[in-house]
Amino acid sequence: MRQYLVAVDVGTGSARAGVFDAKGRLIARATHPIIMQRPRENHAEHDSADIWNAVCIAVRQAMADADIPASSVAAIGFDATCSLVVRGPQGEQVTVSTSGEDRFDTIVWLDHRAIAEADFLSMSRHPVLDYAGGSMSPEMEMPKLMWLKKHLPDSWTKAGYFFDLADFLTWKASGSAKRSNCTLTAKWNFLGHERQGWSQDYLEMAGLGDLLQRGNLPTQAVAPGQSVGTLSQQAADELGLDTGCEVAAGMIDAYAGALGALGGSLQSDVGSNVALIAGTSSCLVTLTPKRMPGHSLWGPYWEAILPGHWLVEGGQSATGALLDHVVRMHAAGGEPTSALHARIVERVLDLRRIEGEGFADHLYVLPDFHGNRSPLADPHARGVISGLTLDTSFDSLCRLYWRTAVSIALGARHVLDAMEGFGYAVETLHVTGGHVHNPLLMELYADVTGKRIVVPATADAVLLGTAMNAASAGGVHKGLAAAGAAMYSGGEERRGSGQAMERYESDYRRFLAMYRHREELERL
Repeated sequence: MRQYLVAVDVGTGSARAGVFDAKGRLIARATHPIIMQRPRENHAEHDSADIWNAVCIAVRQAMADADIPASSVAAIGFDATCSLVVRGPQGEQVTVSTSGEDRFDTIVWLDHRAIAEADFLSMSRHPVLDYAGGSMSPEMEMPKLMWLKKHLPDSWTKAGYFFDLADFLTWKASGSAKRSNCTLTAKWNFLGHERQGWSQDYLEMAGLGDLLQRGNLPTQAVAPGQSVGTLSQQAADELGLDTGCEVAAGMIDAYAGALGALGGSLQSDVGSNVALIAGTSSCLVTLTPKRMPGHSLWGPYWEAILPGHWLVEGGQSATGALLDHVVRMHAAGGEPTSALHARIVERVLDLRRIEGEGFADHLYVLPDFHGNRSPLADPHARGVISGLTLDTSFDSLCRLYWRTAVSIALGARHVLDAMEGFGYAVETLHVTGGHVHNPLLMELYADVTGKRIVVPATADAVLLGTAMNAASAGGVHKGLAAAGAAMYSGGEERRGSGQAMERYESDYRRFLAMYRHREELERL
C-alpha cells in the first residue's frame, strides 16, 4: 500500500528531499548543492540541468536512508523559488545569460535585472495589478520575460517553454507541461479567479503578445493538492522511484512553508494566522475566504494554496542574506558560516549581559539593502546604517549584527502593521525557516511584533507543506485541509517580554522616522 510521500524543496543554494509518512513524520532527509553564477550586478542565474541532477541525487539518498521500497511511495511533490526557466521546443536548454552559456537557462528569483521593466508595468496601473498589490516587482516573471525578449532576442526566438521552476520540476518528473495555479497566479499575473486567466491586453501592453504560444503556456491551471500525472519511466529511473507515483502540482517554496506552518489551522480560523517563512528572504503569508486587497502586499491570489481562499503575502527581500552581508563586509567578519554566526550570537548575548540592553545604542539600520518588497513596494530602496564609528573590532561587528537583527524584526512588524491596516486580523505568527535557529531573531520576533509566536515542531515546514501537497495529490488524505490536520504535529509557543516590547516601541518610532528622512534626502 502506498502511504509514503517524497517532498522536494529547491532553494537558492541547494535541493533538499524528504521522505514522510502519512502522519507527517520525517523519515529521512538529504541535501545537494546547486550552482548559481552572478555575471553582473543584479544578475543571478541557475543551470536547470544541474538543479534536476541535484534533485535526483537528494531523492535517491533520502530514499536509501529511509530504507523503503519505491512501491510504497504514493506521490512526490516539488516546491521551488520563483525562478524563470527557459527551454527550447525539444526541451533543450536556452540561455538567459549575457555570458551566452546555454546551461545558464534560469533567472534566479532574487535577480533584479528587470527593474526598468517592473517600473514600466507598475506605472501602467493596469487592472491586473489589483491582484499584485498594485505594483510589479522585478522578482516576478513578467518583468523578467520582458527583459529576455528585449535584451536576448535570439533566446526568445529559440524558446519553446517558459516555466516557473516548480513547474519545470513537475515537467521533468511527469513529462506533462501542465502548470500549477500556485505558480501562475502568484508569479505570472494569471487571474485564477476568472474564466480567462490571462489578460491578453495586459500581455500586449507588456510587449508579450506571443507569450502563451512562445512559452507553451496553458489557459487552465492545476490546483495545489491535485496531480499533474505520474512519474515518467525516465524520471522514475533517475529518482529511484516508480511510475505508480503521482506528481503533485508544483508550489512556490514560501507557500509550501505556509502550508506546513499553518496546517493545523486550515480547517478552522486560518485567517487570524500568519506564516513567517524566514530564510535568505522572508515572506509573511496569510489566507482568507474574503478578498481584501492591499497596496504593496502581493496578491490577493485566488486558491494559490487552499480551495476557497485568497492568499496575500508581504515580504522582505533580504533578511538572512542581510545578516550574511553584514558579516562578510565587516573588517572583523569573513565568510558567513554557521560557526561564525553562532560565535557572533554568543558574543551579542555576552555583551547584553555585561553592558545592558543599551550596549548598541546609537546604531540604527534600515534593512532595504535589496529594495523594499513590503510595505513600500520599492525595489529601488536602499539600506541605511546610522551611528557607525571607526571601531573595526569583533565587538563592533557584534553590535552591528544585533542592530541589523533588530531592524529585520522591525521590518516584519512594519509588514504586519500594513496587513492589519488593510483589514487582516493577525493574532499568531507561525515562524519557520532558517531563522528558527537564530536565538536573537526568535527573541526579537516575539518582543518586536507583540504577537503570539508559534514555532512548528517539524524541523522543516517547507518540506512538510510539500509533503502535504503530495499526500492530497496521491490520495493519502482527502484534500489539503485534511492533509494539514493529519500531518501537522503542533508547535512551541513563545510570548514577548512586556518590558522589551516597550523598549522596541521607541526603536520602531526611530525606524519609521528613518524612512521619512531617507525620503527627504531622496527629494533634495
